[in-house]
Amino acid sequence: MPKVFVTRRLPEAGIKILQEKGFEVEVSAVDGVLPREQLLAKVKGVDAILSLLTDKMDAELMDAAGPQLKIIANYAVGYDNINLKDAAAHNVIITNTPDVLTESVAEMAIALIFAISRRVVEADQFMRDGKYMGWGPMMFLGNDLVGKTLGLVGFGRIGAAVAKRMFDGFEMKILYYDAKRNEELEKKYNLQFADLDTLLQQSDFVSIHVPMTPETKHLINAEKLKMMKKTAYLVNTSRGPIVDEAALVEALKAGEIKGAALDVYEQEPKMAPGLAELPNTVLVPHIASATEETRSAMSELAAKNIIAVLSGEAPLTPVKTK
Repeated sequence: MPKVFVTRRLPEAGIKILQEKGFEVEVSAVDGVLPREQLLAKVKGVDAILSLLTDKMDAELMDAAGPQLKIIANYAVGYDNINLKDAAAHNVIITNTPDVLTESVAEMAIALIFAISRRVVEADQFMRDGKYMGWGPMMFLGNDLVGKTLGLVGFGRIGAAVAKRMFDGFEMKILYYDAKRNEELEKKYNLQFADLDTLLQQSDFVSIHVPMTPETKHLINAEKLKMMKKTAYLVNTSRGPIVDEAALVEALKAGEIKGAALDVYEQEPKMAPGLAELPNTVLVPHIASATEETRSAMSELAAKNIIAVLSGEAPLTPVKTK
């Protein structure tokens, strides 16, 4: 009977599929990130690991699991928690969960754009604090989206989904920066391909959608933040280290940009000192894909990848390791 270890409790949909196939499934009983030593002990002798992005998957872990380990199914689109060279050396297949979370993450990016531009969080707290004494013409003035320029840093599935909705719904001018052009969608949504500096200089809203790689770490740093309009907003639903968080705090304090809305952080779960005290921010705890529908679909896809590989078939969504 194939053994599967799931590193954290997640929606039951995928677990049930694995159990129905007769697999022996153990789910971590720890409500949080499993300490390293416990993780190394738990994976011993398993055929598959269903991991989260908070779990470091490297040679040490693969050695601890043993030579029978065939697949690590990552419960995320990104896989920067996995050492792909180590996986290739151990002949371990790596999979992720693309597509199924595109819509929910795109929706969250848009929600954050609305929240920061219309000062929703500030206004909500104002009401809860009992400070509202009646309507005023200068109270919580925000900014419109219609006719403004949206800059998308990264233009994969999620970036394209954001572009579609903001063009169709709000007639925004959209610039995008990516490693490669998408001329088909440029025509469809009237997009403009731009280098990063031009995008930052011209955009009223900058939304980040690139994967975490050594090249994208601190892609948005102090120098890049100074290029942005003083009236611009920064939104990040991708990975925290893409933004130099300490530099962002200083830029917000100095008024170099107008505001920032973050779902991810450089040193999760910690935030950079001073970030939480800034009123011109919206800060949420890495929940961009947190819908019942999406998290269940991610669970199912990870499980189906495990079933395919342990049945001798090709995985549905493999990650290249070589």
